[in-house]
Amino acid sequence: MAQAAGAAARTVILTVDDDPGVSRAVARDLRRRYGEAYRIVRAESGQSALEALRELKLRGDLVAVILADYRMPQMNGIEFLEQALDVYPGARRVLLTAYADTNAAIDAINVIDLDHYLLKPWDPPEEKLYPVLDDLLEAWRTSDYRPVPTTKVVGHRWSARSSGVREFLARNQVPYRWYSVDTPEGQRLLAAAGQDGARLPLVVTPDGTPLLEPEDPELAAHVGLATTPTAEFYDLVVIGGGPAGLGAAVYGASEGLRTLLVERSATGGQAGQSSRIENYLGFPDGVSGAQLTNRARRQATRFGAEILTAREVSALEVNGAARIVRFSDGSAIAAHSVILATGVSYRQLQAPGLVELTGCGVFYGSALTEAPACSGYDVYIVGGANSAGQAAMYLSRGAKSVTLLVRGESLSASMSHYLIQQITEAPNIFVRTRTVVESAHGSDHLEQLTLRDVVSGETELVDAQWLFVFIGAAPLTDWLEGTVLRDEHGFIMTGPDMTSDGKPPRDWELDRPPYHLETNVPGVFVAGDARAESAKRVASAVGEGAMAVMLVHRYLEQS
Repeated sequence: MAQAAGAAARTVILTVDDDPGVSRAVARDLRRRYGEAYRIVRAESGQSALEALRELKLRGDLVAVILADYRMPQMNGIEFLEQALDVYPGARRVLLTAYADTNAAIDAINVIDLDHYLLKPWDPPEEKLYPVLDDLLEAWRTSDYRPVPTTKVVGHRWSARSSGVREFLARNQVPYRWYSVDTPEGQRLLAAAGQDGARLPLVVTPDGTPLLEPEDPELAAHVGLATTPTAEFYDLVVIGGGPAGLGAAVYGASEGLRTLLVERSATGGQAGQSSRIENYLGFPDGVSGAQLTNRARRQATRFGAEILTAREVSALEVNGAARIVRFSDGSAIAAHSVILATGVSYRQLQAPGLVELTGCGVFYGSALTEAPACSGYDVYIVGGANSAGQAAMYLSRGAKSVTLLVRGESLSASMSHYLIQQITEAPNIFVRTRTVVESAHGSDHLEQLTLRDVVSGETELVDAQWLFVFIGAAPLTDWLEGTVLRDEHGFIMTGPDMTSDGKPPRDWELDRPPYHLETNVPGVFVAGDARAESAKRVASAVGEGAMAVMLVHRYLEQS
C-alpha cells in the first residue's frame, strides 16, 4: 500500500486550455479532488503542454490522465493528444469540447483512441467530471504503467563526447537526465561512481552501472537497445535505419519475411534529426523526424522485424545463394537478400578551426538536441536545403537570432517553397547569400566565425557560440568498394542505370536483366538516398523501401 502511495505521489494529471480562466478552473477542480494523491500540471497551449510532457518523461515521472480543450489556436486538442500519445502512450486521454464540436470528439475516438470527451461546462464536477476521471484513473492503475528507468549523464557542456552521448540517447528514444559536472547533483553522481571528473562523460545506466566515456556500442548494450542478432540466417537484411530502411523493414516483416534491420547509430537517418517535416503525405500539420521515426520503428517491431543499433557493417560478400553481411567486430550474418539503405551523411565543412570545435559549438545536424541551450544566443546555420531551413525555423523559437549562410545566390534552387515563405516571415531569421565560413575561433568552445563573401572576397568577424552545418550529401558506401557498382560520387548504381546500352553488367550471371532497384549483385537491392539519381525526399525513400521488398519477393520466387 505504501508503494502504491509513493507511485501516485509522482503521478501527474495534466490539463491544457488556452483560456487562462478555464485552465485555472479545471486545475482548481482537479486539485480539490485529486491534489493529495496526484500532481496537477496545467498548460495554456498545446506546445507548452508537449514541452511539459517531455520534461516529465525525461525525469521518469508518470502521467495518468491528460485533459485537453478542443478549440485551441495553432494546435487543437486532437492534434495535441495525437502527439502526446507518442510521449505517454499509456496515459488516458480526455477531450473538453463544446456541444457544437461533439462530432469532432466522436471522430477522435477512432483517430487518436480517445478515452472520453466531456462537454463544457462540467459543473457540477461531482456529477460530470469526477466520476469519469475516477474510472479512467482506476483503468490506468490496473494497466502496465511502470515508469521507464532513467539513464543519467554527467558531462561538460563543451565536450564533444558528452554531446555525442546525448545525441545518441535522444535519437534512440532513450530517456535520460543531463547533469553538468559543475552542479551539485553532477558532483554527487561522480562521487557515487568513485570518479573525480577527470574523465567525462559519466553515464549511469538504469540498473546503476557507471560507464566512463562509453562508445556507442557499449552504451547501446547497457541501455536496453538490441545489439546482437537472434539468428544466423535471415530472409532479408536491411542495412540502414533511415526512412528507406524502416519502410523496407515494415513491409518485409509484415509480408512474412524474417527481417533484420542493422543501424550503425540511430534509426531515422537525416530525416530523424529534422525538427519538422511539413510536406510528408498524411501529416497536414507537419511531423517531427523523431516522431515519424519512432512510429515507424514501433511499427516494424510490431510486425516482427529485429532492429540492431550501434552495429557497423564493414563488408558484403557473396557465398553461393547466401549474401554475407560482416560487422566491424569480425562477426557475420547471412541472408537470402539484402537491401542497402545506408543513406547519406552531411559533408564536413572544410575551414580552419572547425575540426577542433566540432561538438563544442560546431554541430553537424543535432539541432533538436542542442536547441534548448541556444536560447537567447545568435545562431548560425550553414546550408540552403530543407534540412537547414527546418533547423532554422525550429531554432528561431528560442534563439536571439538565426542566420542562414548560403553559398548560392538564393534559397530557391535547393529549398522547398513553403519553407522559404516561413523563413521570410520569421522576424529573427536572416539569410546571407554568397557567404561561406572562412574559419572558426575559440579555445574550449566556439566564440567567433570569420565569414567571407564569395564574390567580393571581403571577410567579416562575427561573435558566434553556435554553428550548425547542413551541407551536401556524402553516401555511406565506401565499404562496398569492389562489391557493387557505384558512380563517381559513391552513389550505388541499379537496374538500367548500370549500363548505357541497357544490357546487364558484364559480370551479371542471370538470364534476366537486373530489377529496377537491384545492384550488379543479384538479390542485393538499394533504396533511398544512397541510390544514384534518387529523389532525396522522405516520401520517395519510404516508397523505394516498400518497392525493394516487392522486388525481393520476386527474386526469392525465382531463386
